[in-house]
Amino acid sequence: MSRRIDFYDDPQAPAANSLVPSVNVIVVNDEGLILLIRRTNNGNWALPGGAVDLGESVAQAAVRETLEESGIECEVTGLVGIYSDPRHVILYTSNGAVRQKFSIVLTARALAGQPTPSSESSEVRWVPTAEATGYMMDRSMRIRIGDFLARRNSPVVTRGTRDEASRPTVSPVWSGPLGRS
Repeated sequence: MSRRIDFYDDPQAPAANSLVPSVNVIVVNDEGLILLIRRTNNGNWALPGGAVDLGESVAQAAVRETLEESGIECEVTGLVGIYSDPRHVILYTSNGAVRQKFSIVLTARALAGQPTPSSESSEVRWVPTAEATGYMMDRSMRIRIGDFLARRNSPVVTRGTRDEASRPTVSPVWSGPLGRS
């Protein structure tokens, strides 16, 4: 079985050989619960998401990936942050690709559907925000959910520097309301 192995600030990590724009989505339902999936390639809990395909926007990728991985239709509502850190790489054992992580994290509201596992998710569930970071997940997911829960006035933009090893740095790059995509 092919696996996904995350490395963060690990001197034993393989060198990145690609960078693929991706998206993660924090989907919230009417009860205020967050959607989590359990990935089949590593057993960890995560936000729905994946690579942005040629010919689609980041928002379109967010909606598509959420539906594919969870069975939930959603509408993008905002931006949590941009996460790009050369110290975070992901090894895909199926093809030997080692990607430098580059992810845009969006917020969305659930429109329809029932949590349904897929080939990429063995479990899908709605979880209370207070419990969301208590699930077994990679450090990067825990940070992204934490940034969402912090309800910042501006998106997080990681700078990939040593001084932010425990927290991404917030850059005030945006200060207006976010419209719907």
